[in-house]
Amino acid sequence: MNDVYISRSTAVAARELAGEMVIMSAVDSTLFSLNETASLIWQAADGKTPLSEIVELRICNEFDVVLEDAYRDAMALVEELAGYGILQLSDQPVAESTLEVAKIA
Repeated sequence: MNDVYISRSTAVAARELAGEMVIMSAVDSTLFSLNETASLIWQAADGKTPLSEIVELRICNEFDVVLEDAYRDAMALVEELAGYGILQLSDQPVAESTLEVAKIA
């Protein structure tokens, strides 16, 4: 399984409400509501932790799900969210300096 690293876009505003994340795109004011599982992934999206580790340690420990199934579903989710511009995907860890530059831009 080729791993992916995920980081949150800096062009969004996010708040947790009743255990779910509500995210607004600063680009077009689109609102997204993430369920509990997607919220766990969003909160762990630091650009340094591989998605497989997030799924294994956060999703599989929290929910009764097989790692391969959870990873497949998580990958589909992060690809969809990246398509909306609220997550960024990389095939390697995102350097701290890259995250800081993204925050300024």
